[in-house]
Amino acid sequence: MSEGELFSDIESCLGDEHRFKDKVRDVVQDLEQCYRALEVVFQGMHRKKNKTSICSEGRIVLDDAKNKYKQLIDLLSDKQYYRYLHLWQGVTGKLSYASCLIVYLESNQLATRETVAEMLGIKANAENGFHLCLDDYLCGLLFLAGELSRWSVNCVTIGDTTEPLRIFEFVGKIDSGFRLLNLKNDFLRKRYDGLKYDMKRIEQVVYDLRIRGINK
Repeated sequence: MSEGELFSDIESCLGDEHRFKDKVRDVVQDLEQCYRALEVVFQGMHRKKNKTSICSEGRIVLDDAKNKYKQLIDLLSDKQYYRYLHLWQGVTGKLSYASCLIVYLESNQLATRETVAEMLGIKANAENGFHLCLDDYLCGLLFLAGELSRWSVNCVTIGDTTEPLRIFEFVGKIDSGFRLLNLKNDFLRKRYDGLKYDMKRIEQVVYDLRIRGINK
Protein backbone atom coordinates (compact mmCIF):
# COMPACT_ATOMS: atom_id res chain seq x y z
CA MET A 1 0.00 0.00 0.00
CA SER A 2 1.38 3.38 -0.98
CA GLU A 3 1.53 6.37 1.35
CA GLY A 4 -1.26 8.01 -0.60
CA GLU A 5 -3.54 4.97 -0.20
CA LEU A 6 -2.68 4.72 3.50
CA PHE A 7 -3.67 8.32 4.25
CA SER A 8 -6.72 8.02 2.04
CA ASP A 9 -7.92 5.13 4.22
CA ILE A 10 -7.18 7.15 7.35
CA GLU A 11 -9.17 10.09 5.96
CA SER A 12 -12.08 7.76 5.25
CA CYS A 13 -11.98 6.39 8.82
CA LEU A 14 -11.86 9.90 10.26
CA GLY A 15 -14.85 10.89 8.14
CA ASP A 16 -16.84 7.90 9.40
CA GLU A 17 -15.90 8.79 12.99
CA HIS A 18 -17.01 12.41 12.59
CA ARG A 19 -20.32 11.39 11.03
CA PHE A 20 -20.98 8.93 13.83
CA LYS A 21 -20.19 11.53 16.50
CA ASP A 22 -22.54 13.96 14.79
CA LYS A 23 -25.35 11.39 15.06
CA VAL A 24 -24.65 10.94 18.76
CA ARG A 25 -24.48 14.72 19.31
CA ASP A 26 -27.84 15.17 17.58
CA VAL A 27 -29.45 12.81 20.10
CA VAL A 28 -27.64 14.48 23.00
CA GLN A 29 -28.98 17.87 21.84
CA ASP A 30 -32.49 16.39 21.95
CA LEU A 31 -31.80 15.25 25.53
CA GLU A 32 -30.67 18.79 26.40
CA GLN A 33 -33.95 20.06 24.98
CA CYS A 34 -35.83 17.62 27.23
CA TYR A 35 -33.97 18.99 30.23
CA ARG A 36 -34.80 22.58 29.29
CA ALA A 37 -38.46 21.57 29.09
CA LEU A 38 -38.20 20.06 32.57
CA GLU A 39 -36.69 23.28 33.93
CA VAL A 40 -39.80 25.12 32.72
CA VAL A 41 -42.03 22.53 34.42
CA PHE A 42 -40.12 22.78 37.71
CA GLN A 43 -40.54 26.55 37.84
CA GLY A 44 -44.09 25.77 38.91
CA MET A 45 -42.71 24.70 42.30
CA HIS A 46 -41.73 28.27 43.03
CA ARG A 47 -45.16 29.60 42.05
CA LYS A 48 -47.19 27.30 44.32
CA LYS A 49 -48.29 25.05 41.47
CA ASN A 50 -49.82 21.69 42.43
CA LYS A 51 -47.11 19.04 42.98
CA THR A 52 -49.16 16.33 41.27
CA SER A 53 -49.46 18.44 38.14
CA ILE A 54 -45.72 19.19 38.13
CA CYS A 55 -44.83 15.50 38.47
CA SER A 56 -47.28 14.44 35.75
CA GLU A 57 -45.86 16.98 33.31
CA GLY A 58 -42.32 16.05 34.31
CA ARG A 59 -42.87 12.35 33.71
CA ILE A 60 -44.25 13.07 30.24
CA VAL A 61 -41.02 14.89 29.37
CA LEU A 62 -38.94 12.07 30.90
CA ASP A 63 -40.77 9.58 28.67
CA ASP A 64 -39.53 11.63 25.71
CA ALA A 65 -36.00 11.52 27.15
CA LYS A 66 -36.36 7.76 27.55
CA ASN A 67 -37.00 7.49 23.81
CA LYS A 68 -33.87 9.52 23.11
CA TYR A 69 -31.77 7.20 25.27
CA LYS A 70 -33.17 4.30 23.27
CA GLN A 71 -31.85 5.99 20.14
CA LEU A 72 -28.42 6.21 21.74
CA ILE A 73 -28.56 2.57 22.75
CA ASP A 74 -29.46 1.60 19.19
CA LEU A 75 -26.56 3.66 17.82
CA LEU A 76 -23.86 2.33 20.14
CA SER A 77 -22.35 -1.03 20.78
CA ASP A 78 -21.43 -1.97 24.35
CA LYS A 79 -17.75 -1.42 23.56
CA GLN A 80 -18.40 2.18 22.48
CA TYR A 81 -20.08 3.29 25.74
CA TYR A 82 -16.98 4.59 27.52
CA ARG A 83 -15.47 5.97 24.32
CA TYR A 84 -18.35 8.41 23.87
CA LEU A 85 -19.56 8.74 27.46
CA HIS A 86 -18.31 12.34 27.71
CA LEU A 87 -20.82 13.41 25.06
CA TRP A 88 -23.92 12.64 27.14
CA GLN A 89 -22.55 12.56 30.69
CA GLY A 90 -23.40 16.18 31.51
CA VAL A 91 -27.03 16.01 30.42
CA THR A 92 -27.49 12.64 32.10
CA GLY A 93 -26.49 14.19 35.44
CA LYS A 94 -29.14 16.87 34.90
CA LEU A 95 -31.82 14.35 33.95
CA SER A 96 -30.85 12.26 36.96
CA TYR A 97 -31.49 15.32 39.12
CA ALA A 98 -34.86 15.85 37.43
CA SER A 99 -35.84 12.25 38.14
CA CYS A 100 -34.79 12.57 41.79
CA LEU A 101 -36.79 15.78 42.16
CA ILE A 102 -39.95 14.16 40.80
CA VAL A 103 -39.56 11.26 43.23
CA TYR A 104 -39.08 13.71 46.11
CA LEU A 105 -42.17 15.70 45.15
CA GLU A 106 -44.22 12.53 44.88
CA SER A 107 -43.10 10.75 48.04
CA ASN A 108 -40.52 12.83 49.99
CA GLN A 109 -38.16 9.92 49.38
CA LEU A 110 -34.63 9.70 47.99
CA ALA A 111 -34.63 8.07 44.57
CA THR A 112 -32.23 5.14 44.26
CA ARG A 113 -29.87 4.73 41.34
CA GLU A 114 -32.06 1.86 40.12
CA THR A 115 -35.18 4.03 40.20
CA VAL A 116 -33.52 6.86 38.28
CA ALA A 117 -32.14 4.46 35.68
CA GLU A 118 -35.60 2.97 35.18
CA MET A 119 -37.13 6.45 34.76
CA LEU A 120 -34.56 7.20 32.04
CA GLY A 121 -34.94 3.84 30.32
CA ILE A 122 -31.35 2.74 30.89
CA LYS A 123 -29.62 0.19 33.12
CA ALA A 124 -28.37 0.75 36.64
CA ASN A 125 -25.22 -1.39 36.39
CA ALA A 126 -22.38 -1.45 33.86
CA GLU A 127 -22.59 -5.21 33.28
CA ASN A 128 -26.06 -4.79 31.80
CA GLY A 129 -25.02 -2.41 29.01
CA PHE A 130 -25.83 1.28 28.54
CA HIS A 131 -26.17 2.43 32.13
CA LEU A 132 -26.45 5.33 34.56
CA CYS A 133 -22.89 5.82 35.75
CA LEU A 134 -22.43 6.46 39.45
CA ASP A 135 -20.95 9.94 38.92
CA ASP A 136 -24.08 11.08 37.08
CA TYR A 137 -26.34 9.74 39.82
CA LEU A 138 -24.32 11.47 42.56
CA CYS A 139 -24.21 14.65 40.53
CA GLY A 140 -28.00 14.50 40.26
CA LEU A 141 -28.30 14.30 44.05
CA LEU A 142 -26.12 17.38 44.47
CA PHE A 143 -28.16 19.32 41.91
CA LEU A 144 -31.27 18.20 43.81
CA ALA A 145 -29.93 19.62 47.07
CA GLY A 146 -29.25 22.95 45.37
CA GLU A 147 -32.75 23.18 43.94
CA LEU A 148 -34.38 22.24 47.24
CA SER A 149 -32.28 24.88 48.96
CA ARG A 150 -33.72 27.48 46.61
CA TRP A 151 -37.22 26.10 47.05
CA SER A 152 -36.98 26.28 50.85
CA VAL A 153 -36.68 30.06 50.58
CA ASN A 154 -39.51 30.42 48.07
CA CYS A 155 -41.79 28.17 50.11
CA VAL A 156 -41.83 30.74 52.90
CA THR A 157 -42.50 33.50 50.39
CA ILE A 158 -45.64 31.74 49.14
CA GLY A 159 -46.81 30.89 52.66
CA ASP A 160 -45.71 27.25 53.04
CA THR A 161 -43.84 27.02 56.33
CA THR A 162 -43.82 23.21 56.68
CA GLU A 163 -41.96 22.24 53.51
CA PRO A 164 -38.66 23.86 54.61
CA LEU A 165 -38.56 21.51 57.61
CA ARG A 166 -38.98 18.46 55.36
CA ILE A 167 -36.31 19.83 53.05
CA PHE A 168 -34.00 20.42 56.02
CA GLU A 169 -34.26 16.79 57.14
CA PHE A 170 -34.03 15.39 53.61
CA VAL A 171 -30.99 17.40 52.47
CA GLY A 172 -29.38 16.71 55.84
CA LYS A 173 -29.52 12.99 55.05
CA ILE A 174 -27.95 13.60 51.63
CA ASP A 175 -25.19 15.62 53.32
CA SER A 176 -24.58 12.84 55.87
CA GLY A 177 -24.34 10.29 53.07
CA PHE A 178 -21.82 12.31 51.07
CA ARG A 179 -19.65 12.74 54.15
CA LEU A 180 -19.06 8.98 54.02
CA LEU A 181 -17.66 9.15 50.48
CA ASN A 182 -14.08 9.69 49.41
CA LEU A 183 -14.75 11.57 46.17
CA LYS A 184 -12.08 11.32 43.48
CA ASN A 185 -13.96 13.07 40.67
CA ASP A 186 -12.93 16.75 40.64
CA PHE A 187 -16.31 17.95 39.37
CA LEU A 188 -18.16 16.04 42.07
CA ARG A 189 -15.83 17.41 44.75
CA LYS A 190 -16.57 20.98 43.61
CA ARG A 191 -20.31 20.27 43.58
CA TYR A 192 -20.05 18.72 47.02
CA ASP A 193 -18.40 21.90 48.32
CA GLY A 194 -21.59 23.68 47.25
CA LEU A 195 -23.67 21.31 49.37
CA LYS A 196 -22.31 22.95 52.53
CA TYR A 197 -23.73 26.29 51.41
CA ASP A 198 -27.03 24.69 50.43
CA MET A 199 -27.32 23.29 53.95
CA LYS A 200 -26.50 26.65 55.53
CA ARG A 201 -29.14 28.33 53.40
CA ILE A 202 -31.80 25.85 54.48
CA GLU A 203 -30.70 26.03 58.12
CA GLN A 204 -31.11 29.79 58.01
CA VAL A 205 -34.67 29.45 56.71
CA VAL A 206 -35.58 26.97 59.45
CA TYR A 207 -33.87 29.11 62.09
CA ASP A 208 -35.81 32.20 61.00
CA LEU A 209 -39.10 30.28 61.17
CA ARG A 210 -38.35 29.06 64.67
CA ILE A 211 -37.24 32.47 65.88
CA ARG A 212 -40.62 33.79 64.72
CA GLY A 213 -42.38 31.05 66.64
CA ILE A 214 -43.47 29.16 63.52
CA ASN A 215 -43.15 25.37 63.36
CA LYS A 216 -41.52 24.91 66.74
